[in-house]
Amino acid sequence: MDIWSIFIALVIGAYLLGSIPFGLMVGRRVQGVDITEVGSGNIGAANVAREVGLAWGVVTLLADAFKGFIPVAFVPCLFGASGEIAEALRGLVGLAALLGNQFPVYHHRKGGKGVATCLGVFLAISPVSCVFSGVLFIIVVAMRRYVSLGSMTAALSMPVWLSIGGYSNFLIITSIAMSLLIVLRHRDNIWRLAKGNERRWHIKGNHNSRSIRRSNSPSE
Repeated sequence: MDIWSIFIALVIGAYLLGSIPFGLMVGRRVQGVDITEVGSGNIGAANVAREVGLAWGVVTLLADAFKGFIPVAFVPCLFGASGEIAEALRGLVGLAALLGNQFPVYHHRKGGKGVATCLGVFLAISPVSCVFSGVLFIIVVAMRRYVSLGSMTAALSMPVWLSIGGYSNFLIITSIAMSLLIVLRHRDNIWRLAKGNERRWHIKGNHNSRSIRRSNSPSE
């Protein structure tokens, strides 16, 4: 098998791995609920945290992040760890994982918003950029209390950090595409933000596992 056949197989594998609906699986196995029919209806970590429990939301977050991290981290093992071509290949594999999360083949192309998976992708490419985007996310959520706004801001900032870090133009363009895909998946949140009826992040005073509320349609 030649090197490009291996790469195509890796891209397909990244998409299939990204398609695994961990949030849906957690909801069904832990609480016997269809996570798409409760809360916001999203299969991501935030809805799982609200409807199943915070701990299981964290599990879903980590699982979704690993969907992006694992295939991208595997690229250097096959194609080398440096150079513009290696960066381009990692970007394409990461994009495939994100598309799998957002449009999963296993779930009728109805996936999550892709924030956690995108985080995993760029943790494998540029951990420092992820730190900067994470800090920006925390600042926006702390100031405005909108998780969706923080998620979109963090995603849109990623190409900036990559550019400052001297990464290849192709990888930066790929990161822009991924950021725009995440924003597109937040279009309902954008509409509610514009109308002023997006729910803000807050914590209820009780200790129930559902006491932590984020937004009505969370970023994941």
